[in-house]
Order: sequence, then C-alpha cells, then structure tokens
Amino acid sequence: MSERLAGKVAVITGAASGIGEATAMRFVEEGARVVIADVQAQSGAAVAERLGEAARFIECDVTDEGRVADAIDLAVETWGKLDCMFNNAGVIGAVGPLVDTTAEAWNRTMAVLLNSAFFGIKHAARVMIPARSGVILSTSSVAGVVAGLGPHAYTVAKTGILALTRSAATELGHHGIRVNAIAPGTIPTAMTATALTGDAAAIDVAAEYARTTNPLGVASAPIDIANAALYLASDEARFVTGHTLVVDAGRTIDGGSARFAGASTAMVEQTRAAS
Repeated sequence: MSERLAGKVAVITGAASGIGEATAMRFVEEGARVVIADVQAQSGAAVAERLGEAARFIECDVTDEGRVADAIDLAVETWGKLDCMFNNAGVIGAVGPLVDTTAEAWNRTMAVLLNSAFFGIKHAARVMIPARSGVILSTSSVAGVVAGLGPHAYTVAKTGILALTRSAATELGHHGIRVNAIAPGTIPTAMTATALTGDAAAIDVAAEYARTTNPLGVASAPIDIANAALYLASDEARFVTGHTLVVDAGRTIDGGSARFAGASTAMVEQTRAAS
C-alpha cells in the first residue's frame, strides 16, 4: 500500500459495520490509526480487534454529545492528536407519509443523522483549531441532493449535512481545517437491506437494487465510499473544502429513477413496530 494516511489519526462513527467499517479498514491499510465509535458494542469491538494495534473501540451513542466528545478524546489520549473526524453513523429513521410521521420519530432521526454531525464537528474543531490542521467529513446522501430518493426526515437531515458542511468550512478554513461531505448512492449494507426489504440480511437484494437504479449499471459496495473518504482525508485533497462529493454512479444526474419518498411497505411496517 502507498500509505496515503501514514501517521494520521481518525475517529469514525458508525464504524462497526457497512461504510464505516470499510472506511476504518481502508484507513488502516493506508497507514492511519482509528477510533471505531459505534453503539454496536460487540461488532465494533470485533472490528477493532481485527485491525489490531492500529484501532481502538469506544461504545458511542452519537445522539449523546458527551459520548462523541469521549471518542475524540480517546484518539487524543491514545495517539496524541486528531487528523480526521468522519461523522458517518446513520439510520433510515422515520418513514412513511408526512401525515403519519410522529414528532418522536422525526426528532430521533434528526438526532442521529444531523445533530450527531454537529457534535462531531464541534468537538473535532476543539482539538483541531489549536493544531491548525485537520479534516472533518460527514456522510450525507443522494437524498440530500435530489428530492424523492429517501424518506422525508432522512432527506431533510441529509440535506442539512450539506449546509452544515459548507457553513463549518467557511469558519474552520481560517484555522487550516477542511470540512467536506460525501453523498453516497445506494450502497448494499444492512441498513439499506432493512429499508428495502425489512430484512437486514438481504444484502444481495440491496446490491441488485443498487445495480439496477444507476445509469452505469454497476454494482456498488461500501469500499466505494471508503475510497472517497480516503481521498478527502488525504493530503491529495488539500485544496478541497466545503465540497460534497457525490458517489452514486450517476443516480442524481439521471433524476433518480426509483423514488421512494413515501417509503416502501417494509419501511412503514418497521417504523410502526418501533413506535
């Protein structure tokens, strides 16, 4: 490997599975040390163990500002610095028609998807400003770029990530900190499989859906987003800030052929069961 992140230290939320896990593995391959912050304790600890001395795990509910701060502090206490904060943890959240969406489900979605990114940016900046360097990344979505590609609350939160990224970049750039977002298209993960079918294990269904709903007709994987994060976190992107990198095989330029703002039946049933 070229070690494009040699010596760098990163915190990645939602790194126990999916995009976060793939990014943690990719970062370590390229020479970084990572803190895996996730509410899934067993899975997160297993990822950290697999990565060895280059990784640490912390159980982290990203809706709790204190726990996000703790994850960043762990990186600094362990390795002396923080070079990259990746706000990646996510859920599908509230689904179904607007008239059926409860305030509780809406607020919970915002807490996980948008408030958590604010916490990550705030506490990463606390560490990065004195160092006058650093990179902050957040996962948005094509649903934040084109309306109709996700449930309503999810769409609003992911659009909010884009605005927060631009706003933070204008302030933090004066301190040598770059702030960018990534907008993935459909990536076959357990979360996507649950959204489409109600079954987290139906990754093959999610993969086929992803392949057939983009103009290139190519299969996607979490590594596609991990590679985007790798570029933005590396010094190769030193001239890039306030930017949203769309990684979707052309889904958004095609207008989003398979819209589901109203959500699938599985989504609606999942939300009702949880309420």
